[in-house]
Amino acid sequence: MSPERLVIVDGAALADAAAEWIAAAIEAGIRERGRCTVALCGGTTPRPVYERLARSPLASRIAWRSVEIYFGDERAVPPADPRSNYAMAKEALLDHLGVPATQIHRMEAERGDRDAAARDYERTLPEHLDLLLLGMGADGHTASLFPGAALLDERRRRVAPATGPTPPRERLTITPPVIAQARRVAVLVSGAEKAATLERVLRGPARLRDLPVQLALGGTWFVDRDAAIHLAEISA
Repeated sequence: MSPERLVIVDGAALADAAAEWIAAAIEAGIRERGRCTVALCGGTTPRPVYERLARSPLASRIAWRSVEIYFGDERAVPPADPRSNYAMAKEALLDHLGVPATQIHRMEAERGDRDAAARDYERTLPEHLDLLLLGMGADGHTASLFPGAALLDERRRRVAPATGPTPPRERLTITPPVIAQARRVAVLVSGAEKAATLERVLRGPARLRDLPVQLALGGTWFVDRDAAIHLAEISA
């Protein structure tokens, strides 16, 4: 991990730093290709980032009608369920922007035939996302790619059903090729409970089956100081 791709900030500043970077990345995508495709992540760390971006003057500069919104994973719950990544992103971010509803592509993980839902979503997903946002669990997972999962070896399908270790276990997720093909990737990590895993991810050898988030090592990482307590040598 090169230091310029690792941003370590105090907890409250993570949302500011990440929101500013995301806004710049979206503007760059629109400038480079006329439109920007963005995949959002769920979890507790992204919410304040989304809220900060929604309130920021930076958001008013973005041509949101030129943005397409996707998701990296979703739990098999209805879209209004508080456990839904879509519900969180809608409340914290999407309801406050000018992205047309037809340009917000929700993963329908609650469908009875999740394999068909995955294949339908795969057809809507662009070959190269302009911006992919990811989180990291304390076990080293990202999206719904968990340690030891067979999906870590997937090379053909780009969206697939997945099973998580905690309820609701049934999910949909992007697969490793989507991460590899994204033009810009940001990883958001916070919390002391993730510090030991983060050290293994950034300082240890590549062990993708144990630490799936290493798929995103080429991205820009935003880490709060609680999660970075073992990274003094990297961040110095």
